[in-house]
Amino acid sequence: MTVAAPAPIVETARAKLNLMLHVVGRRADGYHLLESLFAFTRFGDVLTIEAADSLSLTIQGPFAPTLATSADDNLVVRAARRLAEAAGLPAAGAAIRLEKRIPVAAGLGGGSADAAATLRGLNRLWGLGWSPERLAALAAALGADVPACVHSRPMWGTGVGDILRPARLAWSSLPVLLANPRWPLATPSVFKAFREAALPFSAPLAGAEAAVTVAALAGWRNDLEAAASLCAPEVMALGRALAHQPGVRLARMAGSGPSWFAVFESGDDMARACDALGATHPGWWLQPSEIKGCASTGVEE
Repeated sequence: MTVAAPAPIVETARAKLNLMLHVVGRRADGYHLLESLFAFTRFGDVLTIEAADSLSLTIQGPFAPTLATSADDNLVVRAARRLAEAAGLPAAGAAIRLEKRIPVAAGLGGGSADAAATLRGLNRLWGLGWSPERLAALAAALGADVPACVHSRPMWGTGVGDILRPARLAWSSLPVLLANPRWPLATPSVFKAFREAALPFSAPLAGAEAAVTVAALAGWRNDLEAAASLCAPEVMALGRALAHQPGVRLARMAGSGPSWFAVFESGDDMARACDALGATHPGWWLQPSEIKGCASTGVEE
C-alpha cells in the first residue's frame, strides 16, 4: 500500500502596514524608539513548504530577481535555520518555495513577513506546536518587524517596534491601494536622514486602547515621510498622487518608504483610482487589497 505524501503547507506572508509611525526618541546605542500601529493586508507573498531531507529555497514571482537567495542574506533561510537550531533539530529539512509578490525594500515588510511565514509553516511541518508568542520571541533576532509579522494581526509596537500588544481596529476589512515606484529605499538611509536633519521627536500617545477609527488615524502621522523625502524627493509625488484620488480617506507612506498606501471609501473608488493611476503612471506598481481588522487574523485564513 502506497502512503500519500503529506499535503504541502501554504502560508501567506501578508504585507505589513504602519498605520501610524511616530519616532519618539533615540536609544544610547543609536536605534530610534518608535510607536507604531501594525496592520496587515490580505495581499502578500506566498510560501509553499514541503517535507524534504535537506533545507532548500526556490524563489519565483515578479520580484524574485531582486531577492538574495544565499543563506547569509535571505531571511527565509535564516529563519528556518534559527528555528531548527532552537528546536534541537539541526538536520531538519524542508523544501520552501517563495512566490515573491511584494516589492523589495519597499516599506511593506516583505522580508520580515517572509521570515515570519517561514517560522509558522515550519512550526506546522515539523510538528513543534510552538505558540505564536514563542515563535515571536525567537523572531526578534531576525528583525524588529518580524515578531509583529508572526502574529500577522493588528498590534501596537513600541521600543524599536518589537514590544507588542494587541490593537483593536474599528473595522473588519477596509479597501486599500498599495503603490510603489519600483525602486528601493533602504531603511537605514531613511533613519540616518532623520537623525542628520535633526527632525523632531513626537510625544508618546496617551492611552490609545480604544478601537482605532480611520478618523483617529488621520490625526496621527508617519514621522519618516520627511526623512524619506530627503533621501528621494520623488517619494512625496507618489503620496500626493494617491491623496488626490476621489474617495480617499487617508494616504500615508508605508514604513520607511518609498511605498504608500491609500484607504478608500469603497472598493469601487479604489478600483477607479488604480485604473487612473495605472494610466498616468504606467511604471508604478499598484496593488488593490484590504486592511484586515479585528474580526479576522491573517494567520488563520
